[in-house]
Amino acid sequence: MQMREVKAAVDALASTFEEFKAANDEALRQKADAGAVDALTEAKVGRLNGEIDALRDGLERTRASLNRPARGVPGGPLDDPGRAEHKAAFKAYLRRGDAAGLAGIESKALTVDSDPEAGYLVTPAMSERIVQTIFETSPVRALAAVETISSDSLELLVDKDEPAAGWVAETEARAETDAPDMAKIAIPVHEVYAEPRATQKLIDDSTIDIETWLAAKVAEKFARMEATAFVNGTGVGRPRGFLTYAAGAAWGEIEQVNSGSAGAVAADGLIDLQHSLKEAYDANAAWLVNRLVLRDIRKLKDSNNQYLWEPGLKIDGEETLLGRPVHAATDMPVAAASSLSVAYGDFRSGYQIVDRIGIRVLRDPFTAKPYVKFYTTKRVGGDVVNFEAIKLQKLAA
Repeated sequence: MQMREVKAAVDALASTFEEFKAANDEALRQKADAGAVDALTEAKVGRLNGEIDALRDGLERTRASLNRPARGVPGGPLDDPGRAEHKAAFKAYLRRGDAAGLAGIESKALTVDSDPEAGYLVTPAMSERIVQTIFETSPVRALAAVETISSDSLELLVDKDEPAAGWVAETEARAETDAPDMAKIAIPVHEVYAEPRATQKLIDDSTIDIETWLAAKVAEKFARMEATAFVNGTGVGRPRGFLTYAAGAAWGEIEQVNSGSAGAVAADGLIDLQHSLKEAYDANAAWLVNRLVLRDIRKLKDSNNQYLWEPGLKIDGEETLLGRPVHAATDMPVAAASSLSVAYGDFRSGYQIVDRIGIRVLRDPFTAKPYVKFYTTKRVGGDVVNFEAIKLQKLAA
């Protein structure tokens, strides 16, 4: 059934995009001939652009559900008796605050990964559900490198340079060459929290799956917080975003390529941005833009009169811009004078996300009666580790 839904969505997207191109071609013709676009044509282009947004969002959700791993498969890793025991005890803790069963189970499994005195670790299936939802809704997570640790920071040695070399004859003396410079990067994990609340009456209702409800609430909040931090975070008490670095080509700076168009994206500017990235990174590169900027990009053509944006019309395909995958990110800036509205690069090489093992829940039935609060925490960090692997487009003032 879902594969048929994907096929139907792909066909609808293809048809709507062809209609959009025809309308936009007419708008471009009117602007070239008369210097302006009539209101009906402009409204049609806008309507079709909105329909494309809706179709691509639905297609992404359907594809995500197809790719989501099955949980609780009989005989699988989430079906073993120990985990089933933990799940039953955790549900009792969520509903009634009964921590006795959990305390015994988690004390037996106490390791550096688990510190139940700070709250109770969620069940493996629930943790997987939360993490999977975060990955599906955070484009930076889907693109960047992700490492899970059991300490409070990840330390990396990064090659900032390359070794010196030279040509030499067979019997010629070899002079000593300079070694590459190395940099040490430490990425600490920071605590992000959510505190969903529910009435005790709702919790007591046996038809409500309290674990699924909690997982959905927490995953939604964590995904929004993380997505913002990976793009715009200050690095103080949260991950550092790639938009916060100074402009430049030196270590610790990210190059900003001017768009050449005041407050708007332009075809030539996007082409310049793509070609500013070294070939070694271009093969795995992707675009990251706000969805409103993506609407503007759909209208752009190159010098051969070809549209720069193409929808993902294969069952498992991705939409592309200049031949590379393009992803919408709410936290990227909208088009404005001097804004950094387009990012392009190999984010897996350039940006490192660090997860501390474990998501924890502390049940609080006292401070907000008649509500029960579920104080849920996760620790995550993020920072740029390769500054030449990411490029930014700065729109002209």
